[in-house]
Amino acid sequence: MRFAPSAFVAIAPISLGLSLGLAACSTADTPAETTVSPILTTEDAKDTSTYARPEIARVTHVALDLALDFDARDVFGTATLDIMAAEGADEIVLDSDGLRISGISDANGAALDFTIGEHDEKLGEPVTVAIGDARRITVTYRAAPDAEALQWLDPEQTAGGKQPFLFSQGQAILNRSWIPTQDSPGIRQTWEARITAPKPLTVVMSGLKGGEPEELEDGRRVFGFTMDKPVPPYLIALAAGDIAFRELGPRTGVWAEPVMLDRAANELVDTEAMVTAAEKLYGPYRWGRYDMIVLPPAFPYGGMENPVMTFLTPTFIAGDRSLTGLVAHELAHSWSGNLVTNSNWRDSWLNEGVTSYFEGRITEEIYGKERAAQEAALSFATVENVLAEVGMDDPGTALHQPDGVESAGSEIVYDKGAAFLRTVEHIAGRDRFDAWLRQWFDNHAFQPATSKMMLEDMEKNLVAGDAELGARLKLREWIFEPGLPDNVLRPDADAFASVDKAAAEYAATRTPDAAAWQGWNTAERLRFLSTLPASLPKEQLAALDRAFGLSDSGNNEVLFAWLKTALSNRYEPAVPVAESFLASVGRTKFVRPLFAVLMEQDEWGESIARRIYGKTRSSYHAVTRGSVDAVVMPKR
Repeated sequence: MRFAPSAFVAIAPISLGLSLGLAACSTADTPAETTVSPILTTEDAKDTSTYARPEIARVTHVALDLALDFDARDVFGTATLDIMAAEGADEIVLDSDGLRISGISDANGAALDFTIGEHDEKLGEPVTVAIGDARRITVTYRAAPDAEALQWLDPEQTAGGKQPFLFSQGQAILNRSWIPTQDSPGIRQTWEARITAPKPLTVVMSGLKGGEPEELEDGRRVFGFTMDKPVPPYLIALAAGDIAFRELGPRTGVWAEPVMLDRAANELVDTEAMVTAAEKLYGPYRWGRYDMIVLPPAFPYGGMENPVMTFLTPTFIAGDRSLTGLVAHELAHSWSGNLVTNSNWRDSWLNEGVTSYFEGRITEEIYGKERAAQEAALSFATVENVLAEVGMDDPGTALHQPDGVESAGSEIVYDKGAAFLRTVEHIAGRDRFDAWLRQWFDNHAFQPATSKMMLEDMEKNLVAGDAELGARLKLREWIFEPGLPDNVLRPDADAFASVDKAAAEYAATRTPDAAAWQGWNTAERLRFLSTLPASLPKEQLAALDRAFGLSDSGNNEVLFAWLKTALSNRYEPAVPVAESFLASVGRTKFVRPLFAVLMEQDEWGESIARRIYGKTRSSYHAVTRGSVDAVVMPKR
């Protein structure tokens, strides 16, 4: 994921009937192609964001048979779950968040007793099923009312304006609001799905498509999908709407609304080359196809790495491919995150930090060292900003988050994680580092992992007995302690030399250089905007806007950076631009900070924020709404 809970994991794969580490397990009627990924019963792997007890009984395969009702905004049908259970186990615990379960039965159709536990605001509620000897159960249900994972859009909220749209967003623990399973990244599951939707809508999912849709007599169509590789359940994803497909390469393509398809395909033309570059770095792409869907702007993230179907925000479309680092990031997740997954969300840097590093390497291969160095410098600056704000000793600045400690922000999970691996690469040498990282992916493929596991693997297979190298790397300090170790590799001081010179000249003269701006790439423009004086009078803001065309920028990152500066200085001409922007995008990365800036401006900004949010709130995904609610409507 780019703006951007578990149980137990084992180190070696297990086969059916082997030990889970605590007791022998059994399964029945499991599809022949199912591969059961391991679990680990160590304390550092325990997931506090699930009710499941996978050491007793765990889901190994999910078969969905669901109907989409756009009029009622409802998803309903059945989920058939294959179960592996310890010897003598007679119950399984599933995760739910408001699911309306009408019945649960065994493979013969016999009803099974179940209880739904007390609701928790963050975790939902446990569903405990008395399975007896059953190792396949079917849950008949409807998704939760206003299921947080699902975003239903009216036609006017789409680019085409003619058909409704639906998409899901499961990370981190939202899929329990529409799928009854064990919703933890440490409990990997294969899955399949049969989805019916009204014509002329098309359904895509994060699994391989099972041929052409089947026509039904009631004006609906059936779409089939299969994922035969075990994945964490948050990666089960669905989208449905008026969408069309464009091939980009032998194994790559893009879905988008027809009116968006040309722009999307043009922006994504480098995707096949990115896949090839990633394979050259760290081994084969193991998922078959790499397709993407460009969603309507209500999508709350930059991208989501759903296997074989990356979900993308349209805000990355700039017309010049300057923001396609987002695509490199989501592609890299096919190795770090999807192939090897954090076993719990306290170790989410294993997904996002490793992926952010990998993203930089893909960018370097496709667009060159200069662009990669500049983007790394921008990334590192965000880490320094957070550390300056919260302090080097803040426990939330450690990569691994202990129980009860919240991360200081995505800048730690993504950017400090990437800085760690860039530092390790620099000290150990690129060839040695690449060999280690490739074997990490190979040896832990389709398995969950923990920070402790990565540390042990680095010590064994990267340090490999070289005590001097181990001392220089400071691996444990990087992973488990707050702040930045003193061996950190800092960005190339010359990455933005010309921009920094222009920024210094502007600070002295307050005269914008339009010619220089025209010659800069996106990273350089963002660097310049980040160095502007905190306080600027309206005359200087107006001059900047005129010289650089900031309010009319077609690059959403540049426009966002400009609006933050303008609103923090109470620049009235920026208000209608911000209102239009906030009404047309739902990406949390953009939406929350702009409302936060407004709320910091006393009555002037607060009244604007509440007025705009009153109009836009209903158009945002639950992820964005929850984030902005905390800013605009905090609980007293």
